[in-house]
Amino acid sequence: MSIWEYANPVKFIRTTDKVLPWIAGLAAVALVIGLGWGFFFTPDDYRQGSTVKIIYIHVPSAFLAINAWLMMLVASLIWIVRRHHVSALAARAAAPVGAVMTLIALITGAIWGQPMWGTWWEWDPRLTSFLILFLFYLGYMALWEAIENDDTAADLTSILCLVGSVFALLSRYAVNFWNQGLHQGSSVMRAGAATGDTTERVSNVFAVPLFISIAGFALLFIALVFLRTQTEIRARRMRALLARERQA
Repeated sequence: MSIWEYANPVKFIRTTDKVLPWIAGLAAVALVIGLGWGFFFTPDDYRQGSTVKIIYIHVPSAFLAINAWLMMLVASLIWIVRRHHVSALAARAAAPVGAVMTLIALITGAIWGQPMWGTWWEWDPRLTSFLILFLFYLGYMALWEAIENDDTAADLTSILCLVGSVFALLSRYAVNFWNQGLHQGSSVMRAGAATGDTTERVSNVFAVPLFISIAGFALLFIALVFLRTQTEIRARRMRALLARERQA
């Protein structure tokens, strides 16, 4: 069995119809456990107090904001190379979900930053690159809506996705590129501190429910992308049928 079989819209819909309820169910369970555990059963941080608990929303949403765009990049490259319509429609389906995740990350970051940094916003490298990434999401969705021909829209949005990927990577590694800036380095997925790195690793008390929350957000993202891709396939099929009727 080849993965390219799922480029067939009918097979894609049939397969995702079978797995979608399981993915959505697992997402719901992981989110309830992760968020419930994190918000109600973890202690306050000795420096940040209860404000630290915003990580259970901020970190997963920021993680998905970046990786949703990278998923769109892969799907766009498949469209450019192999011209599989499902991949282009999957990229289109992921964009609104990624945009919402980016917005959530920006808002929760501002809520956390105000008491910690004394400001709602700072032109920090990572914050700025995240804002630019959000604007790329908006531009990507607007470009899809502005072009009537689906194939032309897929071509142009794929090129935009390639350009926007630079900012997706900058968002992920901005702290490593620039030493200055308020935003801390990675403190979740790190084996140990490098020489001169003062960033502390997240304690297991907070890390375990955080990883469960990240899993829940990731499963929710997959479920929403599957569902939206099915909708895009059906919408494309409907537009094609209407076009044939006009020509008849």
